[in-house]
Amino acid sequence: MIRNEYSRYNVDIQLFEVKMKTILVTGSNGLLGQKITEKVLAEGRVSLIATSKGQNRYPIKKGYEYAEMDILNPAQVKVVLERYQPDAIIHTAAMTNVDTCEAQKALAHQLNVEALQTLISLCEEKDIHLVHLSTDFVFDGLNGPYKEDDAVSPVSYYGETKVAAEELLKSSNTNWAVLRTILVYGITNDMSRSNIVLWAKSALEKAYPIKVVNDQWRMPTLAEDLAEACLLAVEKEAQGIYHISGKDYMSIADLVRKVADYWSLDKSIITEISSASLNQTAKRPVKTGFVLDKAIRDLNYQPHSFEAGLEIVAQQISLRD
Repeated sequence: MIRNEYSRYNVDIQLFEVKMKTILVTGSNGLLGQKITEKVLAEGRVSLIATSKGQNRYPIKKGYEYAEMDILNPAQVKVVLERYQPDAIIHTAAMTNVDTCEAQKALAHQLNVEALQTLISLCEEKDIHLVHLSTDFVFDGLNGPYKEDDAVSPVSYYGETKVAAEELLKSSNTNWAVLRTILVYGITNDMSRSNIVLWAKSALEKAYPIKVVNDQWRMPTLAEDLAEACLLAVEKEAQGIYHISGKDYMSIADLVRKVADYWSLDKSIITEISSASLNQTAKRPVKTGFVLDKAIRDLNYQPHSFEAGLEIVAQQISLRD
């Protein structure tokens, strides 16, 4: 009698086992894409399908699937999605260079808007949860830090494409979440992707005098934190817009000085300048920054401080030396 009862409970437990979600990541060769792969391999929380244009550049090839996928090729995107049947997509692929977007508007629209429409159509058809990456550049920078429901007003074409992408999602019939982020930093395994932290560190180590703007304020985001937020959004089936960044608010000049302080580099070769003196192709918002309350409450998002983020980057660099 006891044996039969125990057997019945075993059957019940098997019936209620939770199936591990399958996620497909676009742009997996990029900094964020590689950090998502890294977290999945370390923690095993989901089954991963990594996709990018061209060959896989992540050094570890086992523990997940990789498929070549050009997001500008709708037929190829459809074939990949039908093959792997993901429960969710984390869409990281985009044109993010602000000046390049301004100079190549047609291509920026294709990559940042039209490619998303392809994914939306397939997600609607196949009931796939779509997590899309966006940016603080949807704001004009006059009233930061911003909440999720503050009015958007981009000052660059890059920002315009990201607003257009968000509007596509809002008018769609799929389940979606937008994760807006700010000034992502970190290192890839092959050190192939630069960002402001790595640029500043490299230039100061070589004793190159550098000019840095002192009239733009941001909340820099550790790539590992953003990767964690992406996975949390999938696991919690998040809906709507979330602001994801670091928790420290600083000027770009302060950021570079903090990099110099952390690695004990010479700050005297840093010259502060105004944004206007750079004559950049695209305009940048002045003060962005995010209010993180919603992400902390709904997703249990817990970002590192900037100093803690630099320590993580330093540890990873030391492992590659």
